[in-house]
Amino acid sequence: MTAFGKLVRTTAFRLTLVYLLLFAMFAASLLAYFAWNTRRLITEEITQTVNAETSEINEIYDRGGMVRLVRTIEYRALRPGANLYLVTTPTGQAIAGNVGSLAPGVMATRGWSETAYRRIEDSDDRDHRALVRVTELENGFRLLIGRDLAERRRLFGIVAKAAQFSVLIVVVLGLGGGIFVARRVLRRIDAMTGTAQRIMTGDLSERLPVGRSGDEIDRLAENLNAMLERIEALMAGLKEVSDNIAHDLKTPLTRLRNRAEEALAKSGCEADYRAALERTIEESDGLIRTFNALLMIARAESGQARGNMDDFDAAEVAEGIHELYEPLAEDDGMTLKVKCEPTPVHANRELISQALANLVENAIKYGKPAGTVVSMDARQITIEARRDGDQVLLSVTDRGPGIPEADRKHVIERFVRLEASRTLPGSGLGLSLASAVATLHGGELRLGDAHPGLVATLVLPARAGAGDRVAPPIPDVPQKVA
Repeated sequence: MTAFGKLVRTTAFRLTLVYLLLFAMFAASLLAYFAWNTRRLITEEITQTVNAETSEINEIYDRGGMVRLVRTIEYRALRPGANLYLVTTPTGQAIAGNVGSLAPGVMATRGWSETAYRRIEDSDDRDHRALVRVTELENGFRLLIGRDLAERRRLFGIVAKAAQFSVLIVVVLGLGGGIFVARRVLRRIDAMTGTAQRIMTGDLSERLPVGRSGDEIDRLAENLNAMLERIEALMAGLKEVSDNIAHDLKTPLTRLRNRAEEALAKSGCEADYRAALERTIEESDGLIRTFNALLMIARAESGQARGNMDDFDAAEVAEGIHELYEPLAEDDGMTLKVKCEPTPVHANRELISQALANLVENAIKYGKPAGTVVSMDARQITIEARRDGDQVLLSVTDRGPGIPEADRKHVIERFVRLEASRTLPGSGLGLSLASAVATLHGGELRLGDAHPGLVATLVLPARAGAGDRVAPPIPDVPQKVA
């Protein structure tokens, strides 16, 4: 397709043509109204002038009779100007005036009429147009007084010519403006198309150009750039997950194979085989939990869980997690407490329960204070659910060593484990899942300092009026995610 063909096919050019047509019609209508109104005003002025002169000449006739009327008409007919005068006998013979000929039947009809005429002194054969009024005098004599319409015709011609030039200027300027606008829009669209083609070839770092006008194309480009940033982040996350799976799951799979091979080589009785199978099943369960966590993170980051949003009380979720993990905390020498207030929220109950469970598990595993002799307060883990303005806060606070501020952004990535936690079982997906769940709901996961210890908070937006539609509680059985 040629450049001109692309130009005329743009929406901007077509819209310009539509607006041009509408504006031209409006301009033509306005000029037509102006011409018609000008014609009407001139006609009214002629009518008033002729009526005034007719009344004046009738008064002269009433006072002086036919002789004075004829003298007046002859005198006025000799004056230069556009006025017409004619006095005829009852048989139609001209007595006085400056009219040489009229259209047939004009003098026989009383009142107003528009007629062709010739003056007595006209040397050409061209007919002129006039607006005349015929009145009947005594004894059948007739009086015609009128005015030539050349002035009206000349003014109308000026308006018509101005209208032609105006419409022509409007069309030329409209087409020029349409081409300018279409080329400008087409240039921006071509730039976006080129960027999109480079993105399709695999360069996800490309972004659509955004101008400084802030128009609808710029707003569209900004939204598309935000979408591209999201896609790039997801693709980077996918690559990271693939790399992490290849590295972090290789070790447990190798260990699983070695144990099976060792069992085949060294086990000589049923008890040895059973012990080997139990260790294999335990290792397999850990792998299954890891893959389940990855699936839940992928589900949260892709937004697939948004269709299962419901209204419920986050305090009930916190109390359910407390009841579920209190025995586990006691076995590890920890105390699990809960502080809740009615906290309505609109969210995915299953994912919120899983995320909160991950935070509690991390606190139980990594929140033990250093030292052999510590107070009961130092062994306490607190689950809290509360409302803060237009946000819902679900927090888990421990009194352990915490996480250094420099590592808090890094620790929510998949398979990331700090050196202090390498000796404990886990895969480094718990905080990643909690962060993904918070992002899915339009919130965030905040990691702060509890002085000492760590406070991990799920910050979720609270939906106005959700407390009036809290759904009945359902049992929450979160999966264990390390």
